[in-house]
Amino acid sequence: MSLLNTLTLAMGTAWVSGINLYASVATLGLLGRFAHLQLPGELMALTSWWVIGVALALYLIEFIADKIPLIDSAWDVIHTFIRVPAGAVLAMAALGDFDTGIQAIAFLLGGGLALSSHGTKAATRAMINTTPEPVTNVVASVTEDFVAVSSVLLAVFYPVLLVVVVVVGLLISLFVLPRTIRYFRAVVGKMRGTADSERHP
Repeated sequence: MSLLNTLTLAMGTAWVSGINLYASVATLGLLGRFAHLQLPGELMALTSWWVIGVALALYLIEFIADKIPLIDSAWDVIHTFIRVPAGAVLAMAALGDFDTGIQAIAFLLGGGLALSSHGTKAATRAMINTTPEPVTNVVASVTEDFVAVSSVLLAVFYPVLLVVVVVVGLLISLFVLPRTIRYFRAVVGKMRGTADSERHP
């Protein structure tokens, strides 16, 4: 895999992880298994049947949880602390054949990309989840799954197109940035409230 493809896969996978971590991991693992794709760096670990099986099981749980507004909102809050670091780790793992300085930069950039996509997804879904009708929520969930899987495929087979997708995603993230900031403030507020209630029952 060329340097450009490796960088694109590293950053693209990190960005996609902020949208649907489990779908992206499972897709990469299955591509490595059945399409004989030589994943770069340490990403070959994703081809383990154990990793693929766990990723698919968690994806199935998320697929169901995503369709139920209250559960979806809670799921996104919890995954603020899972998707972002996972995106950073995946980016660093993709560049596992490079020196530690490059890996550290990949870790930081991957975490930032995962944070931007997760924040945009979570903030947008938090708004959608307030609507009483279920159709919008289901459509948004299926669209996210499609974007996640198709983006991983683009990263592998058409990396230049993925760059375009990620740039568009970052522009959307900038557009909804105020809503994203409010979302993360709400998450921090809930954490502080939970901590205070535990200290003062």
